[in-house]
Amino acid sequence: MIYMRSMNREFLLNVVFLIFINLLIKPLYLFGVELSIQNRVAEGMYGLYFNLLSLALVFQIVNDLGIQYYNNRHVAQHSYLLPKYFPGMLLLKAWLGLAYLALLLLAAWLWRYEAEVYPLLLPIAANQMLLSLVLFLRSNISGLAMYRTDSLLSVLDRLLLIIVCGGLLITLSEFRIEWFVYAQTFSLAVTAVVAFAVFHGRLGRLRFRFRPALLLLIVKKSAPYALSVFLMAAYTRIDGVMVERLLPQGRLEADVYASAYRLLDAGSMLGFLFAGLLMPMFARMLKSGETLKPLFRMSLQLIWAGSVTLAVAIFFFRNEIMMALYTNATNYSGQVLGALMLTFVSVSCLYIYGPLLTANGSLRRMNRIFAVGIVLNVVLNAIFIPRYGALGAAVVTFVTQTFVALAEARLAHRILPLPFEWRLTLQLALFAIGTTGFGYFFYYQLDGPWLFRFVGCSVSCLLWAIATRLIAWQSIRKLLASKAD
Repeated sequence: MIYMRSMNREFLLNVVFLIFINLLIKPLYLFGVELSIQNRVAEGMYGLYFNLLSLALVFQIVNDLGIQYYNNRHVAQHSYLLPKYFPGMLLLKAWLGLAYLALLLLAAWLWRYEAEVYPLLLPIAANQMLLSLVLFLRSNISGLAMYRTDSLLSVLDRLLLIIVCGGLLITLSEFRIEWFVYAQTFSLAVTAVVAFAVFHGRLGRLRFRFRPALLLLIVKKSAPYALSVFLMAAYTRIDGVMVERLLPQGRLEADVYASAYRLLDAGSMLGFLFAGLLMPMFARMLKSGETLKPLFRMSLQLIWAGSVTLAVAIFFFRNEIMMALYTNATNYSGQVLGALMLTFVSVSCLYIYGPLLTANGSLRRMNRIFAVGIVLNVVLNAIFIPRYGALGAAVVTFVTQTFVALAEARLAHRILPLPFEWRLTLQLALFAIGTTGFGYFFYYQLDGPWLFRFVGCSVSCLLWAIATRLIAWQSIRKLLASKAD
């Protein structure tokens, strides 16, 4: 019980710290730097960048092969083996990076991309290789329970991008999308160096020996994680590729889709980091036989309160938000944003159930769910994108993510000691109904500047979360005030 209370306290402290530094840095990057870049570059160029980035993310599996997820769980449970496995994994990642680059170029050739896009695709691919390296290095840091350090590293590349791109945006009247990509290369390279410097003292003398048996063992153990990464990337990113490829004005539609997707990405960044904290904690608890219920319940309540509040508020004020953010926004782009933000609730739940099932090693069953999600996503996109453009892709994303979230939740409650709780389910449903009512009231029943009504809606939803005890403020305050064992 004392250990469980300590884990809950550690989780809460790191969530508070994580949210604080991310709210400090990432909104400035997304809605200051990246938004300014999209509004400044030539029309359709950001859509092309989004399309190429989506293509690169689909094949990220080869770049990583599941090493990050496997390593996070493995180091959390066997930290003393880090010096033995790290050199081999680093060598393996170098080979995988070359294979990734070759496969990505082959895919671009098969999809008949024009020769003019390759000078942009190559640095995007290099950035994905650097990002994979950064995530691998950070997986060692979080696996060693250095959670606050990992949280700081999670925003370092964005902070550097703000400095570099912000300077270019201020001093130059024009901006090219290529400069944005090169700035990412610099930021990720610096972050990788800093991440390695954090824990290199625990490695001793590195000996890079080519040991096929060890590399084969790592590949064999990480293969299930690799398949999960590929399947997740395929059903979440293939829509960005299909929008540009299936429509006559694909780059312009991809521009619209990328504009709306930015807000989904903004919310998902916190959820992704949330999951990064949870997985090593779940892994330790499963190994020690501790009960999962308190930490699972607390994390689900917190992420449900935040995701539903944000999704509802943005859904009702979707047109006003898009008009305020983008110079070429229309009501159509607002509709795309509305559909994508409803997806945010399902995506957020996946950041709880995904790490839990991964920590338990239930990858084969998860992969079956992802495989069905890919088929569903591709088939529905092939039907809806030619008819409805970016809006069709947004609706398909909502359907696919909701299916995957429900399937993962059902799997987790069936195979883990997490009995289904009707009281918790009713609590979550009551909160969702109440927030929808607040959204309707503030949008349709009140007059005044939309921004004030949007803020009023968001604050009311959070107060509703406290009133329904979804956020048990007194319990959280006591937990944060307690001393860790």
